[in-house]
Amino acid sequence: MSRVPRWIGRLGAGLTEMGERLDERRAEAEKEQTGAAGPAEPDPGVDLQDLQDHVTVVPARPDPAQAVPWGVRVAAEAGWRVLVLAGTVWVLMQVISAVRLVVLAFVAALLITALLQPTVARLRRYGLPRGPATALTAVSGFVVMGLIGWFVSWQVMENIDTLSSQIQDGIDQLRNWLLNSPFHVTDKQINQIAKNLRDAIGANTDQITSAGLQGVTVVVEALTGILLTVFSTLFLLYDGRRIWEWTLKLVPAAARPGVAGAGPRAWRTLTAYVRGTVIVALIDAIFIGLGIYFLNVPMAVPLAVFIFLFAFIPLVGAVVSGALAVVVALVTQGVFTAVMVLVVVLAVQQIEGHVLQPFILGRAVRVHPLAVVLSVAAGGLVAGIGGAVVAVPLVAVANTVVGYLRAYSQEQARRRAARPAAPDSPTLPPDSAG
Repeated sequence: MSRVPRWIGRLGAGLTEMGERLDERRAEAEKEQTGAAGPAEPDPGVDLQDLQDHVTVVPARPDPAQAVPWGVRVAAEAGWRVLVLAGTVWVLMQVISAVRLVVLAFVAALLITALLQPTVARLRRYGLPRGPATALTAVSGFVVMGLIGWFVSWQVMENIDTLSSQIQDGIDQLRNWLLNSPFHVTDKQINQIAKNLRDAIGANTDQITSAGLQGVTVVVEALTGILLTVFSTLFLLYDGRRIWEWTLKLVPAAARPGVAGAGPRAWRTLTAYVRGTVIVALIDAIFIGLGIYFLNVPMAVPLAVFIFLFAFIPLVGAVVSGALAVVVALVTQGVFTAVMVLVVVLAVQQIEGHVLQPFILGRAVRVHPLAVVLSVAAGGLVAGIGGAVVAVPLVAVANTVVGYLRAYSQEQARRRAARPAAPDSPTLPPDSAG
């Protein structure tokens, strides 16, 4: 312990001595450079041109930012901004996934409000106060929805026994058709397929049980979401304008005029989409329901209601509901009836896609089919069926908002360019002192 301080002291003394020597050498070099009292006279025997020819000019090093090619710098500037935007979107998606039930309930409330709000406005114009108009509209809307759900459940329960027997007859007919078909399917192969299905069900009993337990959780979440949707709809119908005005206060003052103009246009787009989708879905359900009813397909009314509900999922819903009707016709009435149902479904959907949607929805809510497919897929991956339902209206609203904000910014830029420049030092007229 006694040697350590001595060693440190000797090291410090050596460093101090070395520093003093360096200072002395630096002082001597400065004296030699400043000793000459004026510029040196050029030697008359030396040619200055020869000296300049032998002098090597060392170019200065460029700025590192200037040495990088322009395209690389643009790509780097865009790259880190894209990374920041992607990170923001990822965080937003994580937050939405964490509170998915609340988000879906609020969006569903917005859709229902867009459908019911014109009725509230009409009752207000007739002189009914805001509270009774809101209560009457909301109660009527939810009662109609509840009656539709009860009617579908009642029809299914009434026809479930008949449907089961018809399905069994259809399976027997399919079995006989396979035995007599040119595919040379034998009775042993059909029994083996049935045995494999039973073994698969037996092997996955635990998974089926866990799925049933998860179904209870889904029911509880569905009831919670329904309650949230009902309360949100009531408040949006009653106090939607004040809620929008409060939301505008959260927007920065510089962007507030643009957002204030985009909001009503987005609401008109959402209202037009919901009302147009309801009308189109109702027409699909009526005509396809009449077709399968006259073809003697069982449960025509519940199938028509399912077609109406699935019509709110663009593209995918029409395929699923049409396939369901064809399958029911196949297992209950045979191949010919199933083909006729398929013809009816395709005909109605073609009329819907080429006549009804362009005429009813119009250009205000028209979205490219690729955007529809991608938005439905993304919404389904993020939030299941509910996400697929609300994806397209959100994309339509976003399209309207972005288009308006772009036009608004361009208009503001034109106004600033047309405005005369203010003088640097404004002066008052002589008679303006009073």
